[in-house]
Amino acid sequence: MEAYLVWLIAGIALVITELATGTFYLFVLGIAAFVAAAIAFVGGTVLIQVIVAGAIAVAGVLWIRARRKATASPSMKPLDVGQMVTLESWINRDDHLARVKYRDSLWDAIVEGEFRGETGEVFYIRAVEGAVLRVAKERPA
Repeated sequence: MEAYLVWLIAGIALVITELATGTFYLFVLGIAAFVAAAIAFVGGTVLIQVIVAGAIAVAGVLWIRARRKATASPSMKPLDVGQMVTLESWINRDDHLARVKYRDSLWDAIVEGEFRGETGEVFYIRAVEGAVLRVAKERPA
């Protein structure tokens, strides 16, 4: 089979797959394969085909990443930040590790700043780190 047909089939397969995913990365790879098919058709060597396809693919992927980074929305503060929790019990008071009640379930929390340490004491979520809440007496701004 001719080299340009292999590149052409690869390009068509990549573009069709891209239509199912919608990421644009496979589209760039498909375009690179089409350009390599054109080079093969006019008699370019396999090395030139691969170098040009690779260069177009790398440039296209970098361009897509730059565009996505430029148009990305700024990260939002988690919706839990600022919400009220109540102290249920201590896991290790010396290390400020506690169990707090939030949304009718118990969460592990790290208590920051001043506190009395009594059951039922109210804190506010300052940050969420996985399944651990960082809480403090003051409501975050």
